[in-house]
This record gives sequence, structure tokens and C-alpha cells, in this order.
Amino acid sequence: MSEKVSPYYAKVVENWGIEHEIMLSRMEMDPARMDLLYGFFNTYLYLNAKEEEQMAEENAKLPKEEARKLFKNPNVYYEKGKKEGIEEGIEKGIEQGLEQGIEHGIKKVITNMLQKGFSDEIIADLSGVDREEIERIKKEMEL
Repeated sequence: MSEKVSPYYAKVVENWGIEHEIMLSRMEMDPARMDLLYGFFNTYLYLNAKEEEQMAEENAKLPKEEARKLFKNPNVYYEKGKKEGIEEGIEKGIEQGLEQGIEHGIKKVITNMLQKGFSDEIIADLSGVDREEIERIKKEMEL
């Protein structure tokens, strides 16, 4: 917990739980006030991994409609999940880009070798690409 938090807020943090989340989800406030309130709590109510797990377990016990209301509210878990999803998407995108880049590079090398008159056997041996793929590339090149 942050050193800046007063003893009063430290007590609030210590007693925070699913009941308070439910209470906030039931309050009918305009979005700006709700964001302000959740911003405060998400700044000063940092839950450790064990507390997050407990919160998730308690949330799982709620009736579905009540649980849905909780997830509609802006909260740190939503933002955390969103951030993790974006990071995972970036990683997968990089992996796919590398794979496509490597495939494109190999195809470019094979094309150059074909243009220079290398035999299919030598190209297959040096590139590790099977002869059917080399034939397909030849057809694309119209050789």
C-alpha cells in the first residue's frame, strides 16, 4: 500500500471486499463520478495476487446478473486483462510477422537461385524446401 494513504483509508483498504464492489455496482452515478470513484479506489486499493484470487472466488459465487454488473464497472481487473490481452496480441503478431518474413525471405532466395539457373536439387538441398514447393514457385514465376 502507498505510504501516502492516511490511517482512515488504510482501514478502508484493509476491509475492502466483494461487498463493497457490489455496493458500488448498485450505485446509480453518472459515468464521470463513477470513473472518479473507481480511479481513487484503484489507486489506493492495490490487491496482491492472493487477495485478487479471493475476490475472484467471491465474485464466482454471486448470481450471474450481479457478477455482470461488477464487470460493467471500470476497474483495475478489466484494465489489467485488457493490457495483458494487448501484450499477448503484440507477441503473436511479432511471431507471425517473423514467420511470414522468414517465409518471404526463403522464397526470395529460391526465386533468385532459379533465375540464376540453379538446379531444383541444389535449391532443395540448400534451402530445405521440398521440390513440390520449388515447382510451385517456378509456376508463379512462369519459368
